[in-house]
Amino acid sequence: MEKINKKRPTLRESLLVCTISFVFLVLTALFIGLRLEHFFIVGLFFILFFTGVSFRKLAVALLPFILFGISYDWMRIYPNYRVNPIDVGGLYTAEKSLFGISTNNGFVTPCEYFSVHHWPVADFFAGVFYLCWVPVPILFGLWLYFKGHRKNYLRFSMVFLFVNLIGFAGYYIHPAAPPWYAMNYGFTPVLNTPGNVAGLGRFDELIGINIFHSIYGRNANVFAAIPSLHAAYMVITLIYAIINRCKIWVISLFAVIMVGIWWTAVYSGHHYLIDVLLGVFCALLGILIFEKLLMRWSKFRNFFNHYQKYIA
Repeated sequence: MEKINKKRPTLRESLLVCTISFVFLVLTALFIGLRLEHFFIVGLFFILFFTGVSFRKLAVALLPFILFGISYDWMRIYPNYRVNPIDVGGLYTAEKSLFGISTNNGFVTPCEYFSVHHWPVADFFAGVFYLCWVPVPILFGLWLYFKGHRKNYLRFSMVFLFVNLIGFAGYYIHPAAPPWYAMNYGFTPVLNTPGNVAGLGRFDELIGINIFHSIYGRNANVFAAIPSLHAAYMVITLIYAIINRCKIWVISLFAVIMVGIWWTAVYSGHHYLIDVLLGVFCALLGILIFEKLLMRWSKFRNFFNHYQKYIA
């Protein structure tokens, strides 16, 4: 990669972008089925890439986040339950054994407890926290980019992608049903089960808008509870906010959102505590491997440096 210094992309760059976009749309149409968001992604990238130098740099800088979205969507091509057996009962039993809550009806998982004991104020804040899941990390990344911290932006965005790839691998290594599945369907795996809004539906009812119903209606993979990437994203964001020496109120806000998402994951019935802990571990593992191994590997470091110069 060479630093972008021309008002217009070269013929080679233009052909490369057009070819990759065409191949992406064709493969998506063949194996998944095209939706409006696929055309939106390609259209937005085209607009940014061909508008001018500054926008072209932004388009290239956003590639880690774009690849994250495509990777998640493409898990539909070959579902994880075709690779390994789905864990429903084992995870449920482990959760109850480790974190079970004693009630008049015996021990229940925290998710089962909150499915009965919930409150409107808690439902509202649960929805607010969960809506921060992806937007806050992306907005933080864009803030780093537009503030001129391009190296830290690139480290953050590439770690974000890397942690996701580790998490996606975990989905295939150990397919696992979320708590709401056990509560609604029992312990027998039912393939092609649609996504479920679970406890977050109470937030939709409070505000009168089907936000989470629309989100979970497009869930690419129901049996992907381990690790909880919901729990991982704000860990990455908080750590790189500290690395970037952000103001204390920003770090404090990110910490509150992080803990709030952890709590919501369990409160809403979308994740067990085990999932959350493994999600935190996944984030820390990804950061450690990226910073201590990949960034010390000369070939990867050279690629990183060229990428940084390209968007500088």
